[in-house]
Amino acid sequence: MSSASILDRYDNTWQYHSRSDHHSKIACWGVVFDLMVSTPLLRRHVATGAVRFGINHEMRDFVHDRKKNLDLVLCTPGGPTKSDTLASLAANYKIELTDEEREEFGELPPLVRAPVGSVLLALEAKACMTAHQRALPRLYDELNSSHLTVHGASDQAIAVAFTMVNVASAYLSPDLNKKNRSSDPVWSQHKQPRDAQLAIDKIKQLPRRSKPGDVGYDAISIVAIDMANDGRPVELVDGSPAPPKGDIYNYESMIARLSAIYATRFKDLG
Repeated sequence: MSSASILDRYDNTWQYHSRSDHHSKIACWGVVFDLMVSTPLLRRHVATGAVRFGINHEMRDFVHDRKKNLDLVLCTPGGPTKSDTLASLAANYKIELTDEEREEFGELPPLVRAPVGSVLLALEAKACMTAHQRALPRLYDELNSSHLTVHGASDQAIAVAFTMVNVASAYLSPDLNKKNRSSDPVWSQHKQPRDAQLAIDKIKQLPRRSKPGDVGYDAISIVAIDMANDGRPVELVDGSPAPPKGDIYNYESMIARLSAIYATRFKDLG
């Protein structure tokens, strides 16, 4: 996300824009990459063609007839594969990997896009970058509706929420800086760590489940970043208010939990 690759109508380039899904795509790509590295069964399913992926897949809740587009899903193929792969998405999204990550990625079997058959895992990625307190009701509602829709369509599917919370004290909002960005930028000021903590506490109110049949997400992660949105590198925050290592909301804990759930729930697939 450090790369300013989002162009608005005023020829400004941004690292983050609320009306772009670029951040969601990058986050979902990273989660799938890490999940494949940590889950031998998933790698085997991908290698045999039993598992593919879908993007912006519409899921329909059978119980309440709600529908929602999920950022990315792992699925059984519902038709012939397409030309997109996880590797081609990395190029399209301009994802930069370290030498070690490139070597690790090169050892993975190619994950290919296909029409969605049965959804195995559904990913929803959301960010709270500015105006934290005002954004909380919508953030919660959008996240809460996702797991309800996923499990209303398939109780066996794994519902995952990846969330990012900005801890920067000052932020350059695209909404407030259009024609005036270069001449007279308007900075949004945050009361940190209070604002970030409010968002984190709200995300923690989302329901979680430990087994199929319950209501809630199967796994949730909260990642704290320091992002001014002015072109400076985005920094991952490990200290407070970010969930510490071992916390259920820590990113590594989420990947470990997903790996264990997948290995158990889909051991008889293909």
